[in-house]
Amino acid sequence: MTRWTFSTLAFALISFSLFGSLASAQAAPDPQAFDQGRVVTGERAVLPYRDRIAPENAMTRDRLENLLPELMAETGLDMWLVINREYAEDPVYFSLVPQPAFAARRTTILVFHRHADGFDMMTVNRYPLGEPYQAVWEGGDLDEQWAALGALIAEKDPETIGINVSADWPVADGLTHGLHEKLVTVLPNHLQNRLVSAEDLVIRWIETRSADEMEAYGHAVGLARSVISEAFSSRVITPGVTTTDDVAWYMHQRFQDLNLQPWFHPYLNIQRPGLTCEADQPFCGETGIIRRGDVIHTDVGICYLKLCTDTQEMGYIARVGESDVPDGLKAAMAVGNRWQDHLTGSFEIGRTGNQVLAETRAKCAAEDMICSTYTHPLGFFGHAPGPTIGMWDNQGDTPVRGDWPVHANTCYAIEGNVKTPVPEWDGQLAQIKLEQDACFDGERVDYLAGRQTVWHVVK
Repeated sequence: MTRWTFSTLAFALISFSLFGSLASAQAAPDPQAFDQGRVVTGERAVLPYRDRIAPENAMTRDRLENLLPELMAETGLDMWLVINREYAEDPVYFSLVPQPAFAARRTTILVFHRHADGFDMMTVNRYPLGEPYQAVWEGGDLDEQWAALGALIAEKDPETIGINVSADWPVADGLTHGLHEKLVTVLPNHLQNRLVSAEDLVIRWIETRSADEMEAYGHAVGLARSVISEAFSSRVITPGVTTTDDVAWYMHQRFQDLNLQPWFHPYLNIQRPGLTCEADQPFCGETGIIRRGDVIHTDVGICYLKLCTDTQEMGYIARVGESDVPDGLKAAMAVGNRWQDHLTGSFEIGRTGNQVLAETRAKCAAEDMICSTYTHPLGFFGHAPGPTIGMWDNQGDTPVRGDWPVHANTCYAIEGNVKTPVPEWDGQLAQIKLEQDACFDGERVDYLAGRQTVWHVVK
């Protein structure tokens, strides 16, 4: 995919990192700490909501002007209609419009038209959206609005008209039944026959990252990892007193204090000798009071600059007199990293999610590794469309979503777990549950803010 640069985004992010506006900001985490698998506690720059508008809109406009025409050509669409109403917005709507936008006011209609002379982005709305959209109709009468849409489509006379209807992908099924019926009534018969599902376009639009988004994404992931590192420390955890729920809510509140929106409530669990963990058990771990000698695991996700993260990491609560993590747990983490390598080494353009999963499982089997893979794409959604690479409750083929091929410039939560016996636990299995965010550029998978290779330790 062609790389596009945008100086405004770079200037906004760099200038804020230099001058900051976060009260009582501490030193940013050492970048080298990511390479060592651990994030140094501290605060990275977080833009105030007002200052996020410029970079978010810059990235949106860049995508609309450069990426969308390519994807419409790739998926064979001449026109794409995104029609929605307030309280029933199409899932793709907010990825297409300038911010701040909190709703589709009344009936909002976006029209994208690819033709021999160029590419047009138009609106048929009561309220204009502004650049880069051209308003071809503005008024207050709903019947006139629909008539204007029908006349516009008839004038442009596209061969294929994409609409957001899909039986298999919810993100591509945003056109409601009522709006679909209304659209058909304002089209001449010969144009009605040109309506086709925009399913492939929607998935490609949502899953593909621009060069500017790739640059910003690592910063968002680093924010999430920094809060995990802070929570997995003696600043937050008092062994024998603090509960898993206490730590989960600490992280939730910390994200809110930083004006970072979690897209799900953080989750925390513990493993320790004596707690059952079987090879065929999907997930090992319990909740409750955190004690010395415990292994702790968390799962968190935030969205920043429209980009969503999904991260899982592991920690250890040192026993009295311990200065380090037991060797058996260190070896278990190394097995988890080996599983990650098997998975990321299986990515290849055109290979389906099911094929990536099968190759990963074959590599694990060759090493007698107990592994489970359930990786999903990331982007505007934490669980984004694209190739499903296994599911926690299905390590075989996933119909439809698992059949979607891998494309370049796409990002993923490299998610799964391994189980390995720990000598210090009398051979009891420990489950290492890892999830780190990474992007595939068409040749290799790179972690956006490093990956965990060293345990978080609470002493």
